[in-house]
Amino acid sequence: MSRAMSNAVNERAIHDVIAQLVPPGSRVLDLGCGNGTLLAHLRDRRQCTGYGIELDDAKVLECVQRGVNVLQRNLEEGLSLFEDDSFDLVLQLDTLQNLRNTEAMLKETARVGRQGIVSFPNFAHWPHRLSVLRGRMPVTKTLPYQWYDTPNIRVSTFADFEVLARKNGLRVLESFGLHDRHVVRRWPNLLASTAVFKFERA
Repeated sequence: MSRAMSNAVNERAIHDVIAQLVPPGSRVLDLGCGNGTLLAHLRDRRQCTGYGIELDDAKVLECVQRGVNVLQRNLEEGLSLFEDDSFDLVLQLDTLQNLRNTEAMLKETARVGRQGIVSFPNFAHWPHRLSVLRGRMPVTKTLPYQWYDTPNIRVSTFADFEVLARKNGLRVLESFGLHDRHVVRRWPNLLASTAVFKFERA
């Protein structure tokens, strides 16, 4: 299987897992929605409505071609265009590590949505730890870039997000890890390459 095909299969598997966390008929905001495949999936499989926010021109065009409502906007500008509780659910999948003000965006997510779901590469995954132990920054499927050309501004761990959530008055409703298209509930900070959290305001 080619790398592109493997990535597409992995993306579909993650979308299936995330979709199970989204109540049918929800009004959803997807921050950093990419090409809109997840929003299209939620629309077609879960009867959801809503918007995506994406900066990349080509990805915005793909969203439009999929019939996904998309706003072209830099997330660093915040979510001031939305009122409190505008959405049932706000998604932030693989975006937190690319933002300069992660905590502010997390607060905005909790403000505009009744619930939120975040996912991010788990830097505490055992191959990452082993790579650092050897004196090198990790390069893996979830962190596929060299340290000098990565778009990730920061790295985080499963355990770090639990602390950040508590600090910001968020109640974690569900948390687990993902690795190779499988859900990891036992020792996710060690065994999962991706962390997933569903939360609401406490």
